[in-house]
Amino acid sequence: MSTQLQVGPQGRVVIPAALRQAMGIELGSVLVANVLDGKLVLETQEQVLKQFFSRFAQARLQPGGSVVDELIAEHRAEASNE
Repeated sequence: MSTQLQVGPQGRVVIPAALRQAMGIELGSVLVANVLDGKLVLETQEQVLKQFFSRFAQARLQPGGSVVDELIAEHRAEASNE
């Protein structure tokens, strides 16, 4: 699903109802915003937590895997892109 949005006063953007419904965004939902490869990415807090726990579970299953080392490497990679 794709649509054009206009930035309004104070940098505000309205997310159309169809996009909110598709993403499960309701009144009071918390969104996490990131810039990845020059793109603005909005995710619900629930999506971010699911990804985190999925990565954590995968890292625990790998022999010698260190969740802390993986998170530090990801943080450094993100910081170097800023």
